[in-house]
Amino acid sequence: MEKILHLVFYFLLFLAVSSCNETKSPEEKSILSNHNEKDYIKAIPGENQELDVALVKKGEVLVAYSDCYDCHKEDNRAKGPAFRDIAKRYPANQIYVEHLARQVIRGSRGSWGYPVMSPHPQVKKEDAEAMVTFILSLKGQ
Repeated sequence: MEKILHLVFYFLLFLAVSSCNETKSPEEKSILSNHNEKDYIKAIPGENQELDVALVKKGEVLVAYSDCYDCHKEDNRAKGPAFRDIAKRYPANQIYVEHLARQVIRGSRGSWGYPVMSPHPQVKKEDAEAMVTFILSLKGQ
C-alpha cells in the first residue's frame, strides 16, 4: 500500500510540474528562450578583424582531423558549446584567437557552464590558432 501511495504522489507531482510549463504563452516561451540563449552565449563586445582565408581553411582541416567533434558540433550544443555559439561570443581578432588557442592547449572550465574541455598539449600553438580562426570564421555564416 505504501508503494502505491508513493507512486500516486510522484505521479501527481509530475503532473503539477509539467502543467507549470504549459501555462506559458508562446510569447513568454519565446522571450525565455531568447533570454536563456543570450545568457548562455554572453557575447563579448569588441571589433572583428578580417580573417586570413588560408588560415581558416587550414583550421577547418585541422579541426576535422582532431577530436573536436567528439564534444562540439558546428550548429548545436553537444557536450561542449556549438562552434557557432563560440563565434557569437568572441570577437574575431588576434587577441581572442591567441586566448582561445591557449584554452585549446591548456584546457578550460567554467566558460560555458559545467562542461570541462580537456587539455590538448600535443596541439602546436600555430595549429590551435588556425583551428580557432576557423571557429571564429563561423560568426557570419
